[in-house]
Amino acid sequence: MANWHLTPLASGWPRSAAVFAVISTLLGYSEGLYFSRQQVRRQSPYLILAKTLGWSTLLQATLLRASGDGGPSLFCVTAAGLLCYGCLSGWRGCRSKARRRASPGRKHKHHTLIVGAGRAGRQVADYLEQHPEMSRIVVGFIDDAPKRGFGVLGPPENIASIARAHFVDELILAAPPVGDLAQRIIREAQENHLDVKVVPELHGGMPVYSWMEDLGAVPLVTLHREAVPTVSLFLKRIADVVGSSLGLIFAGPVMLAIAALIRLDTAGPVLYNASRVGRKGRRFRCYKFRTMMVNAGDLKEQLRACNQREGPCFKIADDPRVTRVGRWLRRYSLDELPQLWNVFKGEMSLVGPRPHPLDDFARYALEHLRRLDVTPGITGLWQIKARRNPSFETNLALDLEYIEHWSLWMDVRILFKTIAVVFQGTGA
Repeated sequence: MANWHLTPLASGWPRSAAVFAVISTLLGYSEGLYFSRQQVRRQSPYLILAKTLGWSTLLQATLLRASGDGGPSLFCVTAAGLLCYGCLSGWRGCRSKARRRASPGRKHKHHTLIVGAGRAGRQVADYLEQHPEMSRIVVGFIDDAPKRGFGVLGPPENIASIARAHFVDELILAAPPVGDLAQRIIREAQENHLDVKVVPELHGGMPVYSWMEDLGAVPLVTLHREAVPTVSLFLKRIADVVGSSLGLIFAGPVMLAIAALIRLDTAGPVLYNASRVGRKGRRFRCYKFRTMMVNAGDLKEQLRACNQREGPCFKIADDPRVTRVGRWLRRYSLDELPQLWNVFKGEMSLVGPRPHPLDDFARYALEHLRRLDVTPGITGLWQIKARRNPSFETNLALDLEYIEHWSLWMDVRILFKTIAVVFQGTGA
């Protein structure tokens, strides 16, 4: 019986804390406190937090005064509300600073193209430049003004080619409505798999339930968002890390033997590394076992006239620069084993379009850049379907087929078929 009488007093604090937490959470959610920057949140999160905790404290104090059940005093409730605000606002500030410090090292940033080089467009560009934690890089502006300002890449009618040439991921429409500009941009974005956002004040405003984002004083509304298979891409990355790790472990003895053979065959380094062009035109150092003479790069331009591949790629069947061991390594694609390290680092994938050298990339036409929309791979459709086909257009068609129809199951099929092709010894 004694314990029964003590229950209201003993449970006052826990019950009040639970009620306060529930009320604060519900009010904060209704005000958009837990929404991301890309969602509807038109006020500062610190102001929303202050309003939420203020109303929660007032409501809690009112409930305590009405109940009179021996719980915390009104002073304690008010002090708890202020303490909560200090702790939560401090935690949000520390998290924001941590994100800003980490942002410069991020590799995957959205390339943003702004349509309209006027006041609104410049405001958007300035805000993105001052906030690197948003992981966006402004590549330039689209504008048809007679006098092009700084950073203007061309008029709206060239938007597709400009977006492709600069590997654009997102378009921001910050120009006043002229004719069917917005409709044309959305159509171009859908065809080129780009996100589209618009400054609503310039286009008559948008409903409050639209997907919104604040760039300082400039609000944005998403008109089109390209679907991204986030879960599948995450699983692909997991498969790359696990597969490359196991490959490096189990192929270790073979790689040591290959390194010894290369040193016995010719003088020079065991590994060859050179710049390659990866996803969105990013450059990285690609590793291979050396299969050519040390001065092979100097002889490449002299042999350019003997190129047996059509298009920007360079390939000679009986390349005089290839060493004896190198010819055998190429036949079974063993020279590419060190690229498992590139896969582990995230610069390459187990499956994807092959990365090309910088001089081949320099000969790309605009339509060839589509093959750089995904992470390059050690093997792909070209390796299992047209390994000895000299046509670059065939290579490109197979790369685009992979990009348009990609799935995890497709990667698995390509990997198993690659093993069978490698054992046939049909490599270069």
